Amino acid sequence: MEKTQSDSPNAVKKPIPPYVKALSGSLGGIVEASCLQPIDVIKTRLQLDRTGAYRGIIHCGSTVARTEGVRALWKGLTPFATHLTLKYALRMGSNAVLQGAFKDAETGKVSNHGRFISGFGAGVLEALVIVTPFEVVKIRLQQQRGLSHELLKYKGPVHCARRIIREEGLRGLWSGASPTVMRNGTNQAAMFSAKNAFDVLLWKKHEGDGRVLLPWQSMISGFLAGTAGPICTGPFDVVKTRLMAQGRGVGELKYKGLFHAIRTIYAEEGLLALWKGLLPRLMRIPPGQAIVWGVADQVIGLYERQYLPLAPL
Repeated sequence: MEKTQSDSPNAVKKPIPPYVKALSGSLGGIVEASCLQPIDVIKTRLQLDRTGAYRGIIHCGSTVARTEGVRALWKGLTPFATHLTLKYALRMGSNAVLQGAFKDAETGKVSNHGRFISGFGAGVLEALVIVTPFEVVKIRLQQQRGLSHELLKYKGPVHCARRIIREEGLRGLWSGASPTVMRNGTNQAAMFSAKNAFDVLLWKKHEGDGRVLLPWQSMISGFLAGTAGPICTGPFDVVKTRLMAQGRGVGELKYKGLFHAIRTIYAEEGLLALWKGLLPRLMRIPPGQAIVWGVADQVIGLYERQYLPLAPL
């Protein structure tokens, strides 16, 4: 019978290199983007709807498909797929590096608070380096309503980014950075902690033990780990979308910043408006995490079994 690292009491857990985790995350991101882009388009449209034009997820999706064509549900796919691939690579890789600072020198284990802080740090880093500029471009593309390509303000991702820089300056690509940092930092702190907890609780799987979870097991853990974040960070996500959607170069800005946007939305639209788009987020993020971890755990598990032999004390 094949022996794993957990079978030997005198075994040291060797760390999985950050580049392996980065690769696993990027592959998972490609699959996630291809499957779930329509839900993200619907979420964005609902969050930007101030007049009640859409009566829910199904009505929004059918309206977009009917008036703009089915392909409109994949608007912004190129920046979204690129953004997810880079984001997950940075998230997984930076989280692995940060966790290395919190590992016990003797056992190689990471404490719960160390895992939480590492996840938060990875979320902040991805928000500033990748998520904010890519989501600004994605949201500007998604909010456009029109069938004629000639009438669209932004013709594509590159044209959109160039026009934002020309009209609003480089800062325009980082509109909504503050709520994005808060959203992603909180999300990743919760997600990495919960994913590890569910792996141990449900499957007795510990990182570095040489076991490879079945894809459906990884998907269940990932799905459950991805549920808490959207509920906790709903207001940050709505504010992020509103700040990113408004152009800096066109008149006076409606929203001046994170807290001003929260107060304005609450005053004009009510408390529940701060959770607009929550249902499509719950339809996208937990399944998205299930897909990503279903792919990532297979890549990481393969590396563990092939390249992490026992290291006797």
